[in-house]
Amino acid sequence: MYKIVYNVSMKVGVFCNKQTKKFIPIRDGLVKALTSRGISYETYYAIEEIGQPDVLIVLGGDGTILKAAIDAGRRGIDLMGVNSGNLGFLTEFEGEQLEKAVDLICGNYDVEERSVLEVRAAGKVFYALNEAVFQRRYEEGADDNVIEISAYIDGKKVDGFVGDGIIVSTPTGSTAYSLSAGGPILTPEIRAFILTPICAHSLHNRPIVYSNESEMRVDLSEAENKASLFCDGKFCGAFGRNDEIFVRRADFAVRFVKSKDNNFFDKLLFKLNKWSGQRRERS
Repeated sequence: MYKIVYNVSMKVGVFCNKQTKKFIPIRDGLVKALTSRGISYETYYAIEEIGQPDVLIVLGGDGTILKAAIDAGRRGIDLMGVNSGNLGFLTEFEGEQLEKAVDLICGNYDVEERSVLEVRAAGKVFYALNEAVFQRRYEEGADDNVIEISAYIDGKKVDGFVGDGIIVSTPTGSTAYSLSAGGPILTPEIRAFILTPICAHSLHNRPIVYSNESEMRVDLSEAENKASLFCDGKFCGAFGRNDEIFVRRADFAVRFVKSKDNNFFDKLLFKLNKWSGQRRERS
């Protein structure tokens, strides 16, 4: 017989999404698992409440993780997701795997760093773990609701895009909006970003994968209307032809706790099949 020695000096934060159906039993099970191991923890229900834990366990789906990820990344807090939502591409464990999740963070775990986008627009700074989206604004009475956007990478023009807009995605976001718009899937360790047109009005416009060491300039000088900027689905503002907009890799990353038996392709196949099944059930 041997005794498992837990790192009881570790401080754990639990960030909860109270809107999910499975929230309460998963939270209660997690608290029980932490308490039985003598691990101190704090429970948070808003970003502003998050203290300075060593590890932040997020209970929810991808949307909940995206809410907490940037704050955790900037403060050097390791992040682990436990799915209590619908899909959970970003979660490491499902809700029924609480014991395994707690054992992992109490031992020697690996971390996987995920690149973050930094968007500088008209003097303001925004961050995104998944994607930054520049899309047309729907304005009543407008004769033409497409938008024209030009993209430059390291000062060289890539293309002009006429359509609904463009998506600039990280590898993490390659399985999100960019995928739905026809973009490629990148494995997390690839040091690249993706430029994906949204419903382009030209057949020659195609997704482009480029180095995450590069800087992109988004030019709206030919746009008749302003473009809406969304970072990880959150509206950041409307920008137009006189606004300088640059997209680059942020100087921090989001550190995800990773189990040693993690297999990206197994998870991808499982999640894509689950996603497809959910869509079929709703249709």
